[in-house]
Amino acid sequence: MLRPMRILGIDPGLLRTGYGLIDCTGSRSRHVASGVIRIATGSDLPTRLRRIFEGIHEVIAHHRPDTAAIEQVFVNVNPRSTLLLGQARGAAIVALASNGMAVAEYGATQIKQAVTGHGRATKEQVQRLVTKLLALDIEPAQDAADALACALCHAHGGLAANALGAAALRQRQQALGLVNGDTPNGTPEPAVDALMAATILRRRGRFSAAATVPMPPALAALGLQWRRGRLVKP
Repeated sequence: MLRPMRILGIDPGLLRTGYGLIDCTGSRSRHVASGVIRIATGSDLPTRLRRIFEGIHEVIAHHRPDTAAIEQVFVNVNPRSTLLLGQARGAAIVALASNGMAVAEYGATQIKQAVTGHGRATKEQVQRLVTKLLALDIEPAQDAADALACALCHAHGGLAANALGAAALRQRQQALGLVNGDTPNGTPEPAVDALMAATILRRRGRFSAAATVPMPPALAALGLQWRRGRLVKP
């Protein structure tokens, strides 16, 4: 049985930093834990950054995630706010990196698109969809929900990236004259063969395939579908 991949999502902030952990096995995601690292009002900047750093260290030590994803800074009208948020994000990234973790970064629009199907969804919509996708009994706090959405975005994006990578591998094997998906040592790769039943391309940020090509079994097993030229997880 495959070991689940544990993903830690981070929604950075100087007053509240949300975190959310999910376990992913294939196309399935299960909620592990989520919460908010709260910083006392009136704390100076160094104290706030240290609290973020230490709080994420504690989460990692307790839950042992395999990889992490964090939301990118949104450049708003107030440059000072953007700069301060960037410092909170930097403290979080250093905490992750100091634990030897790979860190993926996603914009707010990417995260909303992955979870709700709409890049301009409200925080409340993200909160509701996260609750539904992870079958939670109660809605998490907004900062925790945003962190869980970031983790889900990484999980969904990873599936598509893995499919694309497997297809590229198969193309390289064909270029080397390997038959039926065999590796140089003769080991068959049926999953790669199935993925190559469709030509998977990335155009303008979208994964797509020819409309006449059926869904490969390996992708169908992951619960993915072609929808309007996109590889999506319904």
